[in-house]
Amino acid sequence: MNHVMLDLETMGQGSNAAIVAIGAVFFEPTTGAIGASFYQQIDLEDAVKYGEMDASTVLWWLEQNEQARKEITNGEAWILIGTLHEFTDWIEQIEEYKDRIVWGNGSSFDNVILANAFKRLNASQPWPFQNNRDVRTVVDLGRTLKGIDPKYDIPFEGAKHNALNDAIHQAKYVSAIYKALAG
Repeated sequence: MNHVMLDLETMGQGSNAAIVAIGAVFFEPTTGAIGASFYQQIDLEDAVKYGEMDASTVLWWLEQNEQARKEITNGEAWILIGTLHEFTDWIEQIEEYKDRIVWGNGSSFDNVILANAFKRLNASQPWPFQNNRDVRTVVDLGRTLKGIDPKYDIPFEGAKHNALNDAIHQAKYVSAIYKALAG
Protein backbone atom coordinates (compact mmCIF):
# COMPACT_ATOMS: atom_id res chain seq x y z
CA MET A 1 0.00 0.00 0.00
CA ASN A 2 1.37 3.39 -0.92
CA HIS A 3 -1.63 5.62 -0.19
CA VAL A 4 -1.74 7.43 3.18
CA MET A 5 -4.86 9.05 4.57
CA LEU A 6 -3.86 11.90 6.86
CA ASP A 7 -5.96 13.74 9.40
CA LEU A 8 -4.83 16.49 11.74
CA GLU A 9 -6.48 18.03 14.74
CA THR A 10 -5.40 21.64 15.04
CA MET A 11 -5.91 24.77 17.08
CA GLY A 12 -6.29 26.97 14.01
CA GLN A 13 -7.64 27.01 10.49
CA GLY A 14 -4.74 28.59 8.61
CA SER A 15 -1.86 26.96 6.79
CA ASN A 16 0.38 27.38 9.87
CA ALA A 17 -2.12 26.07 12.42
CA ALA A 18 -0.82 24.54 15.65
CA ILE A 19 -1.11 20.75 15.34
CA VAL A 20 -2.38 18.89 18.41
CA ALA A 21 -2.79 15.41 16.88
CA ILE A 22 -1.73 13.49 13.78
CA GLY A 23 -3.60 10.43 12.59
CA ALA A 24 -2.80 8.48 9.45
CA VAL A 25 -3.48 5.12 7.90
CA PHE A 26 -2.16 3.22 4.89
CA PHE A 27 -4.94 2.25 2.49
CA GLU A 28 -5.60 0.99 -1.01
CA PRO A 29 -8.41 3.03 -2.58
CA THR A 30 -9.15 0.50 -5.33
CA THR A 31 -9.92 -2.29 -2.84
CA GLY A 32 -10.75 -0.50 0.40
CA ALA A 33 -8.01 -2.36 2.29
CA ILE A 34 -6.79 -0.55 5.41
CA GLY A 35 -3.23 -1.06 6.61
CA ALA A 36 -0.95 0.10 9.41
CA SER A 37 -1.86 3.23 11.33
CA PHE A 38 -0.10 6.14 13.00
CA TYR A 39 -1.49 8.25 15.83
CA GLN A 40 0.12 10.74 18.15
CA GLN A 41 -1.10 13.66 20.20
CA ILE A 42 1.12 16.73 20.42
CA ASP A 43 1.62 18.79 23.54
CA LEU A 44 -0.44 21.97 23.17
CA GLU A 45 2.22 24.21 24.73
CA ASP A 46 4.82 22.84 22.31
CA ALA A 47 2.41 23.01 19.35
CA VAL A 48 1.81 26.74 19.77
CA LYS A 49 5.57 27.40 19.69
CA TYR A 50 5.51 26.30 16.04
CA GLY A 51 1.96 27.01 14.93
CA GLU A 52 -0.85 29.50 15.19
CA MET A 53 -4.01 29.34 17.29
CA ASP A 54 -7.19 31.18 16.50
CA ALA A 55 -10.01 32.02 18.88
CA SER A 56 -12.78 30.49 16.78
CA THR A 57 -11.05 27.10 16.75
CA VAL A 58 -10.41 27.20 20.50
CA LEU A 59 -14.09 28.01 21.05
CA TRP A 60 -15.06 25.17 18.71
CA TRP A 61 -12.97 22.71 20.75
CA LEU A 62 -14.59 23.95 23.98
CA GLU A 63 -18.01 23.11 22.51
CA GLN A 64 -17.04 19.50 21.72
CA ASN A 65 -17.77 16.55 24.00
CA GLU A 66 -15.26 15.41 26.59
CA GLN A 67 -14.01 12.53 24.48
CA ALA A 68 -13.16 14.90 21.61
CA ARG A 69 -11.52 17.43 23.94
CA LYS A 70 -9.15 14.69 25.12
CA GLU A 71 -7.40 15.19 21.76
CA ILE A 72 -5.90 18.34 23.27
CA THR A 73 -5.78 17.54 26.99
CA ASN A 74 -4.54 13.95 27.21
CA GLY A 75 -1.28 13.59 29.12
CA GLU A 76 0.25 11.23 26.53
CA ALA A 77 1.24 14.05 24.18
CA TRP A 78 4.68 14.42 22.60
CA ILE A 79 6.61 17.40 21.35
CA LEU A 80 6.09 18.28 17.70
CA ILE A 81 9.60 17.50 16.42
CA GLY A 82 9.52 14.03 17.99
CA THR A 83 6.13 13.37 16.45
CA LEU A 84 7.32 14.47 13.00
CA HIS A 85 10.31 12.12 13.26
CA GLU A 86 8.04 9.23 14.30
CA PHE A 87 5.63 10.02 11.44
CA THR A 88 8.56 10.02 9.00
CA ASP A 89 9.75 6.65 10.31
CA TRP A 90 6.21 5.29 9.94
CA ILE A 91 5.63 6.55 6.37
CA GLU A 92 9.04 5.20 5.31
CA GLN A 93 7.43 1.74 5.35
CA ILE A 94 6.66 2.82 1.79
CA GLU A 95 10.26 2.44 0.68
CA GLU A 96 10.25 4.60 -2.43
CA TYR A 97 9.83 8.30 -1.64
CA LYS A 98 8.28 8.93 -5.08
CA ASP A 99 5.58 6.30 -4.40
CA ARG A 100 4.15 7.92 -1.25
CA ILE A 101 0.70 9.39 -1.97
CA VAL A 102 -0.74 11.46 0.88
CA TRP A 103 -4.43 12.36 1.10
CA GLY A 104 -5.90 15.17 3.19
CA ASN A 105 -9.44 16.46 3.67
CA GLY A 106 -9.13 19.73 1.81
CA SER A 107 -6.53 20.87 -0.67
CA SER A 108 -5.34 23.62 1.66
CA PHE A 109 -5.62 21.93 5.05
CA ASP A 110 -4.04 18.73 6.41
CA ASN A 111 -1.24 18.20 3.90
CA VAL A 112 -0.33 21.89 3.74
CA ILE A 113 -0.32 22.34 7.53
CA LEU A 114 1.84 19.25 8.06
CA ALA A 115 4.24 20.23 5.25
CA ASN A 116 4.58 23.69 6.81
CA ALA A 117 5.34 22.13 10.21
CA PHE A 118 8.15 20.10 8.64
CA LYS A 119 9.53 23.31 7.08
CA ARG A 120 9.32 25.31 10.33
CA LEU A 121 11.31 22.62 12.11
CA ASN A 122 13.86 22.25 9.30
CA ALA A 123 12.80 18.66 8.71
CA SER A 124 12.30 17.04 5.32
CA GLN A 125 8.74 16.42 4.20
CA PRO A 126 8.62 12.63 3.73
CA TRP A 127 6.49 12.64 0.55
CA PRO A 128 6.77 14.51 -2.76
CA PHE A 129 4.58 17.60 -3.10
CA GLN A 130 3.15 16.33 -6.38
CA ASN A 131 1.70 13.33 -4.54
CA ASN A 132 -0.75 15.36 -2.45
CA ARG A 133 -4.36 14.26 -2.94
CA ASP A 134 -7.64 15.91 -1.90
CA VAL A 135 -10.50 13.97 -0.30
CA ARG A 136 -13.06 16.70 -1.04
CA THR A 137 -12.45 16.50 -4.78
CA VAL A 138 -13.16 12.74 -4.75
CA VAL A 139 -16.30 13.30 -2.65
CA ASP A 140 -17.50 15.87 -5.17
CA LEU A 141 -16.85 13.44 -8.03
CA GLY A 142 -18.88 10.76 -6.24
CA ARG A 143 -21.80 13.12 -5.70
CA THR A 144 -21.69 14.62 -9.19
CA LEU A 145 -20.95 11.57 -11.32
CA LYS A 146 -22.52 8.74 -9.32
CA GLY A 147 -25.00 10.42 -6.95
CA ILE A 148 -23.35 8.81 -3.94
CA ASP A 149 -22.09 10.24 -0.67
CA PRO A 150 -20.52 7.43 1.37
CA LYS A 151 -19.03 9.97 3.76
CA TYR A 152 -22.42 9.90 5.48
CA ASP A 153 -23.59 6.44 4.42
CA ILE A 154 -20.68 4.52 5.97
CA PRO A 155 -21.06 4.36 9.77
CA PHE A 156 -18.38 6.28 11.66
CA GLU A 157 -16.50 4.09 14.15
CA GLY A 158 -14.98 5.49 17.33
CA ALA A 159 -14.88 9.03 18.67
CA LYS A 160 -15.30 11.83 16.16
CA HIS A 161 -12.52 14.43 16.02
CA ASN A 162 -9.96 11.79 16.91
CA ALA A 163 -7.37 12.14 14.15
CA LEU A 164 -6.92 8.39 13.62
CA ASN A 165 -10.65 7.60 13.60
CA ASP A 166 -11.21 10.44 11.13
CA ALA A 167 -8.38 9.21 8.87
CA ILE A 168 -9.79 5.67 8.82
CA HIS A 169 -13.29 6.92 8.01
CA GLN A 170 -11.96 9.13 5.23
CA ALA A 171 -10.00 6.20 3.75
CA LYS A 172 -13.16 4.08 3.76
CA TYR A 173 -15.33 6.59 1.96
CA VAL A 174 -12.65 7.59 -0.56
CA SER A 175 -12.26 3.88 -1.36
CA ALA A 176 -16.03 3.44 -1.75
CA ILE A 177 -16.11 6.33 -4.22
CA TYR A 178 -13.07 4.97 -6.10
CA LYS A 179 -14.80 1.60 -6.47
CA ALA A 180 -18.05 3.23 -7.62
CA LEU A 181 -16.23 5.34 -10.20
CA ALA A 182 -14.32 2.30 -11.49
CA GLY A 183 -17.41 0.09 -11.61
